[in-house]
Amino acid sequence: MLTTMSEKLASRWNMKRDMSVWRKLRYLLLGKEVDKGLLFKLFIYVILIDTAYIYLNPLFFMVTTMIKDAADLLDPAVTWVPRVIYLGTLQDAWEMLDYVKSFFMSAGLTLTIAVAQTVMCGVAGYAFARLEFPFKKFWLFCLILTFIVPPQLTILPMLLVANELNWMNQVYPLILPALFGLGLKGSLFIIIYRQFFSTQPKDLEEAARIDGANVFMLFYKVMLPLAKPAIIVVFLFSFVWNWNDFYYPGMYLISAQDVPLSLGMSKISAELAARAAEEGPSIFDEPIKMATSFLMILPPLILYMFTQRYFVEGVERTGLVE
Repeated sequence: MLTTMSEKLASRWNMKRDMSVWRKLRYLLLGKEVDKGLLFKLFIYVILIDTAYIYLNPLFFMVTTMIKDAADLLDPAVTWVPRVIYLGTLQDAWEMLDYVKSFFMSAGLTLTIAVAQTVMCGVAGYAFARLEFPFKKFWLFCLILTFIVPPQLTILPMLLVANELNWMNQVYPLILPALFGLGLKGSLFIIIYRQFFSTQPKDLEEAARIDGANVFMLFYKVMLPLAKPAIIVVFLFSFVWNWNDFYYPGMYLISAQDVPLSLGMSKISAELAARAAEEGPSIFDEPIKMATSFLMILPPLILYMFTQRYFVEGVERTGLVE
């Protein structure tokens, strides 16, 4: 009798122990919540690693190709890690781009446009979000239309106007639209500001109006200091997109002496293609293209390294992720 009771108690204790172990194992694998389990975390890491590989693979290929010498380029066994680090191709690309002059040309032009769009698009976004004016919905529709219509449909009249004003091969057609809140992706920046200002409490403006603030003071003293997240997002977007833009500089600066890096890359590709047609292709044609691309994207990469945290916070607070 006592033996039977002890066996039952031991059996129940073993069952509870097994259930406890199974429960711990289940919590470890699945988690007490959906996003706390080991399997979910492994799944997320697999997705992130795959996504990172998709984006980083071209960059790694670019870097490894541009530092290969002739022997590594001709050897099919050398794919990712060259036997010798050869910087001659990078030096040739530096000289062909006239990198110092082209860099300052790109930096000056891009910073001017980015600052102008950051300020003027903020003014327009605040007006659409907070002010009442005639035909407001109609002008908002026109603003969205400028974002939808491709630039190829409007470039011809813009070129004709620039030619009439003798602005061809000058930077004025690139800078002037930004001073009026347009330019490359200007309508999107206005929409970003409008989204941000629409979420701000109206009590701030009412309190400032009671203190005697006018519309300009409301914007520059009250709303603009709150718009730092939107300012960071708009500035970085504008800087990167204008830095990489080839279409508009290629239209207005096609025969200019000083050109930005994006246009310099295109000219180098055309020169390499012409030389290949006359003298035959060279094994260094592709590495030179890779080196010019690397020199082109290096400044935005460095900028993003220092502003990544602010950029992510700005995107979250401006509502772009909704």
